[in-house]
Amino acid sequence: MLSRLLKEHQVKQNERKELQERRRREAIAAATCLTEALVDHLNVGVAQAYVNQRKLDHEVKTLQVQASQFSKQTAQWISMVEGFNQALKEIGDVENWARSIEMDMRTIATALEYVHKGQLQSAGS
Repeated sequence: MLSRLLKEHQVKQNERKELQERRRREAIAAATCLTEALVDHLNVGVAQAYVNQRKLDHEVKTLQVQASQFSKQTAQWISMVEGFNQALKEIGDVENWARSIEMDMRTIATALEYVHKGQLQSAGS
């Protein structure tokens, strides 16, 4: 009877050990699956962040090139406007010079008329 109890106890203990070992393996398998799922999820996020970073780097380079081109074009426009302003100043200078010459010519014409009238009066008297 004692030996039967001992055998039953050993059988139950072995069953418990097997059950415990099976549960331990299932827990390890579940933990492994969970870990892989978490890593995969994180890798997807990291991969997306990497792709986004590459896109941003490309956009930054494109923007730098466009900003450089715009800067050069703006410098050309400024140069053209300055040239245009200089041409307008020169036209204004020519216009002022023409007015000055016109005024001088009128003064000379008036003086010549005055002298001519004086000569006619002195010849007539």
